[in-house]
Amino acid sequence: MTLCRPSPACRRTDRGSGSLLMVGIAGVTLILMAGAMVLVSVVHASMRARTAADLAALAAADRVLNPRPDSDPCAAAGSLAQANGASLLSCATGAEDVVVTVGVPVSTPGLGLARVRSRAGLGEVMPR
Repeated sequence: MTLCRPSPACRRTDRGSGSLLMVGIAGVTLILMAGAMVLVSVVHASMRARTAADLAALAAADRVLNPRPDSDPCAAAGSLAQANGASLLSCATGAEDVVVTVGVPVSTPGLGLARVRSRAGLGEVMPR
């Protein structure tokens, strides 16, 4: 093993190490950015699902509390959920309230649906 003393010959052996360091930093940055993009897509889908679920529950509750001929509360909830880019997964109507569950696809492949349940009506508060 030879020790390298400060000389021009020793400095030449370190050539290119800065490039490798920058490639490593760029790789870590790209991985972190990809993770952040996945997180943002999940949060965005969750927010869209919350909005669609709330609006669908309100539309269905309006049909339950103010019945009209040939008006199905769950059909109203489904059409409003679909208009907001969601799909109605379940709908349960009571005498004075409605509970709906909607799903919105996450834009990142393989993550499935963001599912949200919402309740609207005159009944008691639903536990979380």
